[in-house]
Amino acid sequence: MTISLNHPLIKKSQSLIALFLLCLLFSLLSDKFMTSANLWNVLRQISVNVCISVGMTLVVLMAGIDLSVGSVLGFTAAVCAGLLKNGLSFESMDLFVGFSVLGAILVSILIGLALGLFNGWVITKFSIPPFVATLAMLTIARGLTMLYTEGIPISNLGTEFEFIGSGWILGIPAPVWISIFMVLIVLFLTKKTTFGRYIYAIGGNERAAFLSGININKIKLTVYGIAGMMAAVGGVLVTSRLNSAQPNAGTSYELDSIAAVVIGGTSLSGGIGTVAGTVIGAIIIGVLNNGLVLLDVSPFWQQVVKGFVILLAVIIDKMNQKNK
Repeated sequence: MTISLNHPLIKKSQSLIALFLLCLLFSLLSDKFMTSANLWNVLRQISVNVCISVGMTLVVLMAGIDLSVGSVLGFTAAVCAGLLKNGLSFESMDLFVGFSVLGAILVSILIGLALGLFNGWVITKFSIPPFVATLAMLTIARGLTMLYTEGIPISNLGTEFEFIGSGWILGIPAPVWISIFMVLIVLFLTKKTTFGRYIYAIGGNERAAFLSGININKIKLTVYGIAGMMAAVGGVLVTSRLNSAQPNAGTSYELDSIAAVVIGGTSLSGGIGTVAGTVIGAIIIGVLNNGLVLLDVSPFWQQVVKGFVILLAVIIDKMNQKNK
């Protein structure tokens, strides 16, 4: 009995098969890869990209794109660190407001929400292509980060905050628990809510979705807001792990998140894809990064390899669309 490569089961399992083969390859090439310490390190590192990527999944499912998530991550991370380190001063009123860890995190997530909503508003209000609108926000948020930090890292944020990115809970790194929670939220939205069905409908055929009475602009606005919040959560994880907010934090995360979404089987044309597939895609990116580092591959060649992997994933997606 033979199974065709076009068999539905093979198509659905492409990313999982790719992950297995990648792990097998790196385990053969490096005896350090399959150690428990390294595998936990991989999971800790990918937790940031998982949070960003599940938000990106919702955007791509609508046939949209968000190039600003890396810059939003950087800005919200800087604000979170700044509030923890310096609080907020109102000199005209001789008032100083200090922030707890929870307070600073909530403010940064709200800022991420606001920036995401702004993306959605520009896209829906002025009919600007998502690529252009979010590219503008990429530049705006990066500039705001430099203005806020003055190009200087904000460090020494306290052990309580550091625990979020570096601590362990029940034998599992805290960032992994946070990323699992974010995944479950988005899974619930896509699988169990009308909102999730509307996202797929818009991505599948926006005109038909509009004629069926779906409020297209409202859904798009909400989805970009969620993407902004997920980027802010990623910013909290990055900053707490380093116990420092770097002015250039988040650079290239937008590419890694798009790569995770595409490699995980979500179509850039919209309407097709799953959150579970994106998680596998993020793990593939993480394993690829980790394995290349263990093999002492130049960072420049790592970028080349990742680029080809993304290109291959898009080609496979196009071939699958043609074969339907």
